[in-house]
Amino acid sequence: MTSNTTGRPDGTAKVEQVRSATIRFAGDSGDGMQLAGTQFTNTSAIFGNDVATLPDYPAEIRAPAGTLAGVSGFQINISDEDIYTPGDRVDALIAMNPAALKANVKDLMDGGHLILNTDEFTTANLAKARYASNPLEDGSLEHFRVCQVPITSHTIDAVKDLGLARRDAERCKNFYALGLVCWLYDRPLEPTLDWIRDKFSSRTEILGANSLALRAGYNFGETAEMFAVRFRVEPASLPPGTYRNLTGNQAMAMGLATAAIRADKTLFYASYPITPASDILHELAAMKHFGVKTFQAEDEIAAMTAVLGASFAGALAVTGTSGPGMALKQEAIGLGVMAELPCVIVNVQRGGPSTGLPTKTEQADLWQAVLGRNSECPVPVLAASSASDCFDTAIEAFRIAVKYMTPVILLTDGYIGNSSEPWRIRSVDELPTIEIHHWTDPTTFKPYLRNEFGSRPWAIPGTPGLQHRIGGLEKDVDGNVCYEPENHQRMVNERQSKVDGIATDIPDQDVHGDATGDLLVVGWGGTYGAITAAVNRVRAQGKRVSSIHLRYLRPMPRNLGTVLRSFKRILVPELNLGQLLLLLRGDYLVDATGLNKVQGKPFLVSEIEDGINKTLAQAGGEQP
Repeated sequence: MTSNTTGRPDGTAKVEQVRSATIRFAGDSGDGMQLAGTQFTNTSAIFGNDVATLPDYPAEIRAPAGTLAGVSGFQINISDEDIYTPGDRVDALIAMNPAALKANVKDLMDGGHLILNTDEFTTANLAKARYASNPLEDGSLEHFRVCQVPITSHTIDAVKDLGLARRDAERCKNFYALGLVCWLYDRPLEPTLDWIRDKFSSRTEILGANSLALRAGYNFGETAEMFAVRFRVEPASLPPGTYRNLTGNQAMAMGLATAAIRADKTLFYASYPITPASDILHELAAMKHFGVKTFQAEDEIAAMTAVLGASFAGALAVTGTSGPGMALKQEAIGLGVMAELPCVIVNVQRGGPSTGLPTKTEQADLWQAVLGRNSECPVPVLAASSASDCFDTAIEAFRIAVKYMTPVILLTDGYIGNSSEPWRIRSVDELPTIEIHHWTDPTTFKPYLRNEFGSRPWAIPGTPGLQHRIGGLEKDVDGNVCYEPENHQRMVNERQSKVDGIATDIPDQDVHGDATGDLLVVGWGGTYGAITAAVNRVRAQGKRVSSIHLRYLRPMPRNLGTVLRSFKRILVPELNLGQLLLLLRGDYLVDATGLNKVQGKPFLVSEIEDGINKTLAQAGGEQP
C-alpha cells in the first residue's frame, strides 16, 4: 500500500493494539538518530514495555553528508512480553534522507510504515545515494505505507519564533521525528520533555526549540489525517522490581565496579580508547565517588602492563579493548599468566581483521582468546550473552581471577556493548561476595606454593618478610629463576591444571528445552537472543529442538560432553566461520554443523529458524 491513506471520517486514526513493534530511525550521522532512538527506548521502558535495541553507527567519524557511508540507524523492538532481540523485519522506518532510505528499506516489511523527510529528496541528495530515479515517484515503494512529511521545514517553522539560526533550527528535526513516532505508537512525551529540561537547563533557547519540535511532530500526527491507524503496545508483565535501561557497556562498567565493592578493593581500569569498548572507560571515569581509578594509556601494551602492576599492588585490575587491541596485549597477558596475577581483560569484539568494520559486530576473536598467546599459556575465557548479562559476567570473571590467581578474558561484542535492555536493580544481599585472602605469614611463604585450587599466594608488596620475585622468566616454587627442564614441565602442567580445575567450580550446563532430542543448537555470546527466540518458535511447532548457551568457554562445563551426546544433531550458529565449532569437535569429537555469518550484523531470528529447519531436513525427518 502507498501512503495516501486517511483516517476515520472524523479525521482521527484508529488505535490498533499490537503485541510488539520494531521501529528504526535512520538518517545522516549528524541527524541525531541515536538520540531519537535512545529517547524512544527510554520512554517505552518507563511505559513498562520490554525493549531491545540495535544501534548502527557508520565507521567514518564524519562521512560526507547524505552519502551511504554516513548513514546512522537505531532500531528498537518494544513488546508486551519478554523479548530476546531487537527484531527482524521493521514495522516502521523513519528515513531522514535518500541514503537512509536506500540503506534500510530492504528491512521494512511489506505494508510497513515508511516516514520520509521529503525536504531532503533533492536531485543532489538522490545522486549522493546513487538513485537513478526518485523513489517517491517511480513506484518502487508501493508495497509500503509511505508517509511523505517535510520534516525539516516543519521543524524550522515550529521554532521560528525563537530566533535561532537556520542551522540550529534544523538540528531539532530529530525531535520532530521522535514526536511523530511517539504519536504513531501512543508513547507519552513527558519522559523526553523531562530529559530535554535536564539536559539543556542552561541553554534555554535549545531547550525551547527541542521541546517545540517534539510537540510539533506529535501534533502533526494527531492532525494531519495522513495515518489511518496508530498502534499501542501494552506494558509487559516483567518480574517485580525496579528497572533501568542499560547498554552492555554500561552494565559491564557497573559490574566491574560492583565486583570491587563486594571485594572491598579499589578498581583500577586502564585502557587505550578503541571502538566499540571506549564507553566502558567513559562510564568508569564517572565513578570516582566509588573509588574507581581510570587510566587512559598511551597504547594497548601500556594499558595491559599497567593492569599487571596494579594487580601486583593488590587492586582489582581490568582493561578493555577490541580485537586489534587484544592482538597488542597478548604478550603482556602471557606475562600475567607466568606471574600468575589476577586481572580481567574485556574484549568487545568487532568486525575484522585489522581495522575491519570498527563499528559493526562480530564474534571472531574466540580463537584469539583461547589460543592466541605464545607457548602453553592457558587463560580462562568467559562470554556475556546479553547487555544485562554483562553485569553478572563481570563479577564472575573477577571471582575466578582472584580465586585462581590468573588473568581472565571476558568476551562481549559490538552488538551487546551498544544494545540496551531493561535491567532489574539488585539489592546488595543478592550480589555475591568476592573473598580475597592476602598472604601475611613470612614463616610459611613461598611465591609459587599452591593451595587446593592450584593458586599461588597473593602477597602485597611491602608486607614484612614477603619480598619475592615475579616476572616473565620461569620460576621455581621459591620464586627463583629456574631453567631446569623438569621444573618447566612441572610449572607448565600446574598452570594448565589450575585453569582446567575451574571446571569444578562453575555450574553444569543447563538446557533450554528437553534434555534429549533431534537437534541441539549451541551458542555463545551475543547470539543468545536470536537462538532462544528461534528455538522457541520451532518448539511451538512440535519439533524436538533444544538449545544451550555457553558462558564458560575455557574451561567448558563438566557435563557438556554428556549434553552434546544426548542429541542426534548439533547446530552451532556463530558470527564467524566456525570457531566454537572447531573447539567442540576437537574437545568432544562430535559431528556438529556450523551456521555462520560475517556481515557485521547480528543474526536474525528467521535466519536461525531457517538453519534449524534445514538441518532437520538434512537428517531426513522434516521438510525445510
